[in-house]
Amino acid sequence: MRLTEIQITAIRQVVLETSKGKCLTVRVFGSRLDDQVKGGDLDLLLEFSDPVEHPSLLAAKIAARVSRVLQGRKVDVLLSAPNLKRFPIHEIALTEGILI
Repeated sequence: MRLTEIQITAIRQVVLETSKGKCLTVRVFGSRLDDQVKGGDLDLLLEFSDPVEHPSLLAAKIAARVSRVLQGRKVDVLLSAPNLKRFPIHEIALTEGILI
């Protein structure tokens, strides 16, 4: 995985602060898992056990804050919660993603 321990810690901290501690797990999936590839965005799956109010706003805030921590790297945030529709990308992120 092409993230340092410092970056992982910073990502976790941003997610916890922004979600007010409600996010249960954070998974990285997509191109960042391939050590042979250069560049690429950071894809995150955030899992919640409770419904998420204003999911688009929360995802956008987290993406922007993590992007700042990673010096402008593009960040995509996917949310999983009981009140949100699941798509095939959720299954891919769950099966291929790595918990951080």
